[in-house]
Amino acid sequence: MHSALSSLSFSQATTVPRSNYAFDSHSPAFALSQPVNLRFCGLRREAFGFSSLTQSCSGRVRVSSRGHSKKISASAVGNGTPPKSFDYDLIIIGAGVGGHGAALHAVEKGLKTAIIEGDVVGGTCVNRGCVPSKALLAVSGRMRELQSEHHMKAFGLQVSAAGYDRQGVADHANNLASKIRSNLTNSMKALGVDILTGVGTIVGPQKVKYGKVGFPDNIVTAKDIIIATGSVPFVPKGIEVDGKTVITSDHALKLEFVPDWIAIVGSGYIGLEFSDVYTALGSEVTFIEALDQLMPGFDPEIGKLAQRVLINPRKIDYHTGVFATKITPARDGKPVIIELTDAKTKEPKDTLEVDAALIATGRAPFTNGLGLENINVVTQRGFVPVDERMRVIDANGKLVTHLYCIGDANGKMMLAHAASAQGISVVEQVTGRDHMLNHLSIPAACFTHPEISMVGMTEPQAREKAEKEGFEVSVAKTSFKANTKALAENEGEGLAKLIYRPDNGEILGVHIFGLHAADLIHEASNAIALGTRIQDIKFAVHAHPTLSEVLDELFKSAKSTQQPSYQKKHLGGICSFADDSHT
Repeated sequence: MHSALSSLSFSQATTVPRSNYAFDSHSPAFALSQPVNLRFCGLRREAFGFSSLTQSCSGRVRVSSRGHSKKISASAVGNGTPPKSFDYDLIIIGAGVGGHGAALHAVEKGLKTAIIEGDVVGGTCVNRGCVPSKALLAVSGRMRELQSEHHMKAFGLQVSAAGYDRQGVADHANNLASKIRSNLTNSMKALGVDILTGVGTIVGPQKVKYGKVGFPDNIVTAKDIIIATGSVPFVPKGIEVDGKTVITSDHALKLEFVPDWIAIVGSGYIGLEFSDVYTALGSEVTFIEALDQLMPGFDPEIGKLAQRVLINPRKIDYHTGVFATKITPARDGKPVIIELTDAKTKEPKDTLEVDAALIATGRAPFTNGLGLENINVVTQRGFVPVDERMRVIDANGKLVTHLYCIGDANGKMMLAHAASAQGISVVEQVTGRDHMLNHLSIPAACFTHPEISMVGMTEPQAREKAEKEGFEVSVAKTSFKANTKALAENEGEGLAKLIYRPDNGEILGVHIFGLHAADLIHEASNAIALGTRIQDIKFAVHAHPTLSEVLDELFKSAKSTQQPSYQKKHLGGICSFADDSHT
């Protein structure tokens, strides 16, 4: 995903990706062996403040933070053995959302922390992903409302023809990214995180060098190191990207032009969200999908409903079961030419001529040049191998002490907020608390109109697990058409689906398609994280009339053989009784 707007702590110093490997996931239920290339955001709001970083001609770096300064010499430490003392408690390579989350939590825990960034603070999520994409999607959502005469008439409103200014829309996305990037930078400086500018490379145990091209490198040491370098768009062989008519999501977010007809290669999250933007702005869209169905990573039932609402009524057609084996940019008055090949037979199938093509085929980990060979670590398809606690594993299968990897670079779950959660988990570990993140409790969302969200397993995945482990699976559903708030908004199209175990009430997965689905999913994700069971959460009280009652009805419709516990620890503080006398 997939495809979508979804993840990514990213630190890129050059135009060449750290890795030539790619990952194209089709499973948003997040089997951990298959990470998801969503683009989502897990930013934290903190105080604003400033510190300074200066570099002299001698190659020394002076970092000022909270009134103290420290000089670090490039020749201070050798590369062979771990140092006896450290410049920092924690060094983070990569200042994306994952690195930012780890840094702020480290400061809260009292760790002297530095973060190394070779590009710009905020990584993919803030600069080329979730943040600017949401700005574009906010525009597309409003355009859809204004363009829907039926929708407006239902409210008794009369609106003249809606239009837009392309540059104004692009500026809205760029200005938002700049603001959030500044917020992140200031929050770290205010809390005393040293921001070291340059490309970070591990040169030995607990040692990192960093620097800019043309300047001397600087070596710093830390008791613990976190790799948080993120990912870049993956472009398959045979596709020539010119950044103008054949583009990746990085280029598309600049919205330099709106083509009359654009082909989108990949129908996961990235592709779906951009189809929402382009069709709202007047483009015709053609999806090119290698698998036999659109939106292959979603729960099948949700995917079918989403196709009926998001694809079929709009100016979108599609080719499934085909590869785009060659794409040539528009030049010399000729359009973009796309050669399609049958995914099974590998025989040529068709040729398309379009105004533009967006490559939304996944993300590649940005790990080349990290110096992993200096500590005997070999990547797997470009991903840094880690265990369930994000500890890096070397070529011999042994843990590399004091070294961790989070976010897209480890491939466990390619979501920005997952990277941040992994970083926080690592900080908990290095400060003495054993902590292991439950990735099945991490939600994901696709910000189309209406939205799609999910947490946990899809129904096929749950049934496969049930067959292997010998338990039953039940499914409950509820419609947005029965929700007062959704009807008041004239947005009754939607479905919420619960997958659970009737024998013990365990929530296995929740999938939502409908108005504000991305916000609604968190009640379910928190329930999974806290271990809350169906028989308990159905006693939670929801304000009326709100969209949250969609989940209220969903949980109440589930049937568990277990009696409710009536204990606050099981309800996570949502609802409890004073004593058991009420039973």
